[in-house]
Amino acid sequence: MSNIIGITMGDPCGVGPEITVRALAEMGDADRAATRIYGNLPTLEAARKALNVDIDLAPYVVDLPIEGAPLPWGQLSPVAGDAAFRFIEKAVRDAEAGVIGCIVTAPINKEALNLAGHHYDGHTGMLRSLTKSAAAYMLLASEKLKVIHVSTHVSLQEAIRRATKERVLATIKAGNDHLKRTGYERPRIAVAGINPHCGENGLFGTEDDDQIAPAVAAARAEGIDAYGPISADTVFHRAYSGGFDLVVAQYHDQGHIPIKLVAFDTAVNVSVDLTIDRTSVDHGTAFDIAGKGVANHGNMLSAIAYARKLVAGGKGEQA
Repeated sequence: MSNIIGITMGDPCGVGPEITVRALAEMGDADRAATRIYGNLPTLEAARKALNVDIDLAPYVVDLPIEGAPLPWGQLSPVAGDAAFRFIEKAVRDAEAGVIGCIVTAPINKEALNLAGHHYDGHTGMLRSLTKSAAAYMLLASEKLKVIHVSTHVSLQEAIRRATKERVLATIKAGNDHLKRTGYERPRIAVAGINPHCGENGLFGTEDDDQIAPAVAAARAEGIDAYGPISADTVFHRAYSGGFDLVVAQYHDQGHIPIKLVAFDTAVNVSVDLTIDRTSVDHGTAFDIAGKGVANHGNMLSAIAYARKLVAGGKGEQA
């Protein structure tokens, strides 16, 4: 595996160019040499000037054209949406060819992406399509809490429908495999219930008894240290306090809310079970502050650190 990470610049009108440039500027020489930015050089130069950073960007940029670049900061644009897609597409092809070992994605704007004719619900769905991967799971990782999701960008009604025994089991297995890769010998995995109090023996629904409990039993039969379903109003606190290494959340907000409460600026979005490795910041394009040189790049630094760990083969301390 290549030790080079490829950072996709994200939406050219958002904060992605700024947090990417600032992260590159803070790297040591060895890490900088093992970094490529997939983006647009005039846009990155505009970000560099906004940040008042003195660094020669050209040697590190895979420069892809954007008509009219740099585009105005903070504006929704199909041109920007198309550019964001092309940055990612090029990085995916290079990852598949072994040119880079992991992709780190800066934020894209889903509305701009769709206005440009690229109809995806976000990075994970796009990457799954581009790589033709059979599955892809969103894992949010922070120092004290890690969450993997059975479903993400769907309605709550659809999320309940998707919480089948087979899908929950597949999510447990994907999370277990990923944590083993990153240094956990026997991950302790908690599976959140989908109904209040896990349904109270059918009083508030039967999905926990009929769909989730059998998935946990099947995981344990395969030797996975899985527990549940556990009521969602306690399981995240138990994991944060050290009781579990990973929580399987049944839907988007169930997993995102606790992570963003305890690790808003440091959580890393990891795509699990793709044919390539990818990490990402866990925030949006922040159009309201784009181009002002004030965006916090801490989340980008965390995503880069996780990517470095993946390209090193998952060795070292637990992330």
